[in-house]
Amino acid sequence: MRSTRRDFLKVSVASGLAAGFPSIVPHTVFGATAPSNRINIGAIGVGRISRGHDMPGVLQYTGVAGRDNRITAVCDLSAERVELGKQFVDGAYTKRLGKPYTGTKGYADYRELLADKDIDAVLISTPDHQHARLAVDAVRAGKDVYLQKPASLTIAEGRIMADQVKASKQILQVGSQQRSWKQFPRAVELVRNGRIGTVQRVEVGLPGDPAGGKADPMPVPAGFNYDAWLGSTPDVPYTVDRVMPQKGFDRPGWLRMEQFGAGMITGWGAHHVDTAHWGMDTELTGPVEIWGHADFPASGLWNVHGPFKTHGRYANGVVMTISGDFENGIKWIGDKGWIFVCRDGMTTPTSSGAPTAPIVPLRASDPKILDSVTGPNEFHVYTSDDQHGNWLDCIVSRKQPVAPAEIGHRACSTCLLHWIAMKVQHPIFWDPVKEQIVGDDIAASLLARHQRHPYEIKL
Repeated sequence: MRSTRRDFLKVSVASGLAAGFPSIVPHTVFGATAPSNRINIGAIGVGRISRGHDMPGVLQYTGVAGRDNRITAVCDLSAERVELGKQFVDGAYTKRLGKPYTGTKGYADYRELLADKDIDAVLISTPDHQHARLAVDAVRAGKDVYLQKPASLTIAEGRIMADQVKASKQILQVGSQQRSWKQFPRAVELVRNGRIGTVQRVEVGLPGDPAGGKADPMPVPAGFNYDAWLGSTPDVPYTVDRVMPQKGFDRPGWLRMEQFGAGMITGWGAHHVDTAHWGMDTELTGPVEIWGHADFPASGLWNVHGPFKTHGRYANGVVMTISGDFENGIKWIGDKGWIFVCRDGMTTPTSSGAPTAPIVPLRASDPKILDSVTGPNEFHVYTSDDQHGNWLDCIVSRKQPVAPAEIGHRACSTCLLHWIAMKVQHPIFWDPVKEQIVGDDIAASLLARHQRHPYEIKL
């Protein structure tokens, strides 16, 4: 679908007919850019993560460095958020242009947005339980996709998503933005090139989520399609703590509900496990044995895991341990030293509890390791300065992005295996080639969930 449209654009330029295409924003508004590089983008889900990360991540490139990328439409199941999303995009373009702009379309149904042939690509910034289905429908509609992590609610859904992306030949970038932050690729390159010797252990530190939340049923807000928001998950009464704030964009309650996700083990774990896999050279596989424990809330609405420690052994003998007992980040431990990496601005409590002490985002057992120069014949990481920018570049070039669907799926599936081990409370054995749990029907039953009609992924 896209290639046909772009071919048309190229022909139109040659015949002098392209000045008014697309009708939403003339190409002269943001600067003269090659029409073949013009990308119209729809934002599906325009809540907290979209407003704070995904839409700004794309908007920063509009009309910059020869680009002509535009958010032309927004979609949300909340009518109020659709309007706020339109205002957000219109406001950004008004500021850019120095004059009023009101061209952003609004949709209540993502399927109508996907049917818009003027839209080339979509941002999917919805709750976790909607990720895989929307991504599948988007690539089937011929759209390229930026997909918020984690890649899926279940391993079974993630496999369908990755397979559909491969079959469609669309570009899908998973929002594993640590791949585009300078200290993470640097750490990976050092580990992969043996600067700490042979990796033996990996420690992944994650934050936790509190218990709480009120389960008392409440009226569904006007203009909110709650049934579609629940999607494939069970029909349960509406309450604000189960969903999202009715006003504002604070952290939503659904992040703490197992109905819609697994908690921090996937929510932040998808980032850190992806980075750990990158350094371990296990991006396209997973552990073969997983075990551990977790505490789950005894009361309140929110039911994702609390304090936990889980372990995954890989075929090469390396053991990855994930726990809140470690600093928030990734530490590879080899037979000749270690390397630790985390995000900028992270802090850890002092002995007195406050104030907090800053964490150095990249450090090693020997500081000289960090000064090491990567030789021309050594492993060099995929270079990406910005996750959204890399996605946009790959839409034009048709090259694979830094965080493609299969790699995102493998990171997510590893996190979900750790979650399954938490739930069954005994070791499980995983075949990463067949993607099957071996000899354990109880654990294997957690690889998929019943999908409520009519919101199931259509096979």
